[in-house]
Amino acid sequence: MIFTKSKSKLVTVLIHVLAWAVFGMLLFFFQPLTWNVSLPYQLWIKQNIIFGLLVVTFYLNSEIIVPLFLLKNKTVAYFLIVVGVATIIVLINGYVDEWLKLPQLMDAAFHKGGPPHRHHDPHREWEIGMIAPMIGTCALVLGISTSITVMEKWQKDRIIHQEMEQDRISSELSFLKAQINPHFFFNTLNNIYALTHINVDTSRKAIHQLSRMMRYVLYDTQNATTHLSQEIAFVKDYISLMQLRLTDAVKIEFNSPNALKDMAIAPMIFLPFIENAFKHGVSATNPSSIDISISQHNSVVDLLVVNTVIKEQNNNLEAGSGIGLNNTRRRLDLLYPGKHTLKITEDAAANTYAVHLTLDLS
Repeated sequence: MIFTKSKSKLVTVLIHVLAWAVFGMLLFFFQPLTWNVSLPYQLWIKQNIIFGLLVVTFYLNSEIIVPLFLLKNKTVAYFLIVVGVATIIVLINGYVDEWLKLPQLMDAAFHKGGPPHRHHDPHREWEIGMIAPMIGTCALVLGISTSITVMEKWQKDRIIHQEMEQDRISSELSFLKAQINPHFFFNTLNNIYALTHINVDTSRKAIHQLSRMMRYVLYDTQNATTHLSQEIAFVKDYISLMQLRLTDAVKIEFNSPNALKDMAIAPMIFLPFIENAFKHGVSATNPSSIDISISQHNSVVDLLVVNTVIKEQNNNLEAGSGIGLNNTRRRLDLLYPGKHTLKITEDAAANTYAVHLTLDLS
């Protein structure tokens, strides 16, 4: 991680050096060379001084002025300071011209051998000719500096926001999963306890299946995702475990893809809906049924759970759905925003309750 950051900083430094080299060549060397006159060496001294000033101005603006004023919404103060900096550079430019006697030297270079001009003031002509380009250059450097700094700040804020959001989601998902797992095991252990009074061999088989499921939950679901094949196998084990205590009055149908394309999926994302069906769709005396179907179309996975509604167990399936179903809705919103649909319908005439979940795992 440290090596990656150091490498990134080195690349940034190299990009800045290359950009300044190109900028300096174009602005301060290429342009004078196109004048097609014999230039005094004092001009190159002046060009390098101004170039150094612009480099200092660029980083003074990006490191100090923009963070202290513009990014803190002190726009008027920032504008005044920038104007002041540009004015200082223009004044220094004029002072350097005077110090190096550039107006006279450049006038002599341009009019070498020519007749003298009446009312000719080389100092004033040079000064007027250089002010506009100098102001334009300062504005360009300050504008680029401000744009880059604001963009970098925006990118840093976006990365920090994404990291904070990811940490928040990870913490919340860990909390949600920690709630779902005890909820599932609490119900399952109750079922096994009931089996011990009926059939010891069956209860032993149930304990073995439960231990296999616990191994999956404790070890295979510690990461953010698991394999779709493992999740479907877990669902099969759960259904098999539930069937051990059911009578012939309950009809269970389960269908899963024959040719499965394994993909990453959030662990235990199907369980609360299936558990809810067994909790509210099974009767010890009345005929009841649970139909569970998992299908796959490319990267889209469908879960359809349809169960009969046993009124005497709970008149409100939403209110009695427990921790698991509510938290699964929250997990779906966090993990698959814009990539899932959840449709829950209750048909009073057919006395059925249906859950249709579509997940895009791409």
